[in-house]
Amino acid sequence: MDELIKYAKENRRLLHQVPEVGFTEYITTYLIYERLSQTNFNLYVGDDALDIDRQVGLPSDDVMANTYQRALDYGVPCSFLEKLHPYKTGVVATIDTNQKGPHVVLRFDIDALPIKESNEIEHVPFKEGFQSKHDGEMHACGHDAHAAIGISVATYIDEHIDELTGKYTIIFQNSEEGVRGAASYAKKGWLDDADYFLSGHVGTISEEVGTVGATATNFLASTKFNVELFGQSSHAGSNPQDGNNALLAASAIALSLNTIAPHREGATRLNVGILQAGQGRNIIPDYAKLECESRGETTQLNEYMFERAKEIIENGAKMYGCESKITVEGFAPSATCSKEMIDIVKSATVSNDAVKTIVDEVSMDASEDAAVFINIVQENNGKATYLIFPYHLKYGHHHPSFDVDEAVLEVAITTFINILNELK
Repeated sequence: MDELIKYAKENRRLLHQVPEVGFTEYITTYLIYERLSQTNFNLYVGDDALDIDRQVGLPSDDVMANTYQRALDYGVPCSFLEKLHPYKTGVVATIDTNQKGPHVVLRFDIDALPIKESNEIEHVPFKEGFQSKHDGEMHACGHDAHAAIGISVATYIDEHIDELTGKYTIIFQNSEEGVRGAASYAKKGWLDDADYFLSGHVGTISEEVGTVGATATNFLASTKFNVELFGQSSHAGSNPQDGNNALLAASAIALSLNTIAPHREGATRLNVGILQAGQGRNIIPDYAKLECESRGETTQLNEYMFERAKEIIENGAKMYGCESKITVEGFAPSATCSKEMIDIVKSATVSNDAVKTIVDEVSMDASEDAAVFINIVQENNGKATYLIFPYHLKYGHHHPSFDVDEAVLEVAITTFINILNELK
């Protein structure tokens, strides 16, 4: 176990240096694949791992070309990259004990965020020399730790295959940020006969290392969407009557979106995160873009928010003589973990010295596309949970100074292993 924990720390620090945002995780996929190649797992990448037709929110061709070249420069073989390009990053690993038992699916996300990492001396990755080498990209949410935990859990399964039963599928999923990745793996059928589904997250709340949330609650359904507005450009001084101002339309829409009434049946959210428009002070803008998201405590409440948003966007554009286009960039449903997993987690970890406290439920109040997997497994009469592994957060998730307390690696690895042994 000490070796597995040490291995996870090494892998986490390696992955932290090469963060890659969703659908560009070429280097990350290769590093995970290389480590899993040392086991007896069957490995699937590219078209064998996921269905590209289910993907949304894809990066531009320029981004894909630049990150492809970056991976080549890193040393990823061209023959391997060709299997992943474009948009087909991530790894699925399967193994069968050939002994009667459950099919357990585990999921670990692997993508990073478009954030420039802190270079303050107190920031541990900077101080200890494993900070991001990719300017403007950072593992600011702990997915480097998740991938490292997954590699160590897979190594354990491989080394103890004769002591286990059933079969195991481990999904190293791309593009969780923006809730864009899960559906393409689900479409491939990896969870269709799953008896149990396990996933989780380090951090999320600030508590003592050794605390484990057996289940997560309040997964908010979410739709990520972009809005484009097309107006008419003209000279702001001599011919203002000829212009249709897309910037004003965007501004009116942004303000009006925040007037959608809350719903009595539960929590709702809507945010306009980006508004881009304009070329100069004397030009009436003919184009504007907004990046937005809706959320709801249930899938139905999120649909309520998104449908109302569409009405506001379409009518707001017309008010300024503009055309509008709405593009969905990501979606996650709501989900509820299986209550039965609480007792299973408690029973499994009763002798685990790394686990100090089991909390039945931890509220997420956020969106997670693991919800896609949870719902599929439960619809097929399986059980699913999303575990939380807290530590004291000096800085929150998605912050340039975010860091993982590596003591949590032991808690997560041993908890997953305990559960696998409990379910066999």
